Order: sequence, then structure tokens, then C-alpha cells
Amino acid sequence: MEYFPAALEALVEQFARLPGIGSKSAQRLAFHVLSLDDDEARRFADAIVTAKKTVTLCPECRNLTDGGVCPICASPKRDESVICVVADPRDMVAIERAREFNGRYHVLHGVISPMNHVGPDDLEIKSLLARVARGGVSEVIMATNPDTEGEATAMYLARMLRPFDVRVTRLAYGIPVGGHLEFADDATLMRALEGRREI
Repeated sequence: MEYFPAALEALVEQFARLPGIGSKSAQRLAFHVLSLDDDEARRFADAIVTAKKTVTLCPECRNLTDGGVCPICASPKRDESVICVVADPRDMVAIERAREFNGRYHVLHGVISPMNHVGPDDLEIKSLLARVARGGVSEVIMATNPDTEGEATAMYLARMLRPFDVRVTRLAYGIPVGGHLEFADDATLMRALEGRREI
């Protein structure tokens, strides 16, 4: 039995399709949208449609941009000899927040995940290999997540990049700042020991 008008049910259903949104959150969002005045609702809908029409992939790094080359690839201040490979544009934002990396990026738009039917051909791997093949790249940093899919993707890319004579590195992982050794799992401790450096 439907409790709401069909249009409201359809709106709730669309919000529920968003990642991380359950049915209660979807209802809350739908009711919020209904509470907006006509101008606010139109601006909200226009923002979605405009973003969908204008946001494209950078032809160089495959990051999201509003047309043409993204600001990072266009910047002459960035070191184009170092490419940091990330799975998702949000990962790039996280690295940029640290203000420590001055190279360029390459966004894969996912990771290899046989369980989810995502293979190498579904990712932006060919464009990465083409960038490296053009020359001028001395290091490729694998910055995928330290989970099964992220590790598998990093290993696959390292194998694919072997013929190009570039240094392939992986982000160091270990004990987080403020963490306690007694709570760390075996894999984290192993990574922390492998990634140790002189002080």
C-alpha cells in the first residue's frame, strides 16, 4: 500500500538510489525538496541538469572538469614527471588537501573488482598507459585504497607499466597518528614496518 502520492514515491525512490542513502534518509530528502519554494526547487533541479551537461572528463588525467583540460593539468607549476594514480576524484581531493604533492594525477574511475564485474577495460587504464608511453614520466605513484581491490589494481598497473622504464611506487600505509599498536591488525603492522623511514 502506497502512503504517498505517486510523484512523491518516485522522488523518494530516486533519492534511495544514491549511494549511502537508505529509505528513511531518502524520505527526509524528498520531504525537504517538497518544502523548498518554487525558485529554490528550480535552482536545485537546474544545478543537477547543468552539472550533468557540463561536467566532463579531463582529456589528460580523466579528472572531472567543466570542459577542456582541468586546472591541475593546465598548471605549469605542477611536476608532470610524477603521476599519482587514484581510483576516484574524491581521492585526489583528499591528497590535494594535504598540500604535499606537486605532481599530476590520473583518475581510474574505479578499481578492478571481479565480484562487481569491473575489469581493466572498464577503467581509465589505457589512457594512463598512453600518457606514460609519450615519455617524460619518471614515477607513477599508486594511491589506491589498501583493500583487496585497491591492491589488485595497483599490482595490475605495476605489471602493465613495467615495460616503460618508470619507477612505480605505492603509498606507505601503517599506524595512523593517534593510533595504538595493540589495536592494529597484522597487515597494518606489516605495512608500517615495511614503510619505516629514518628520523
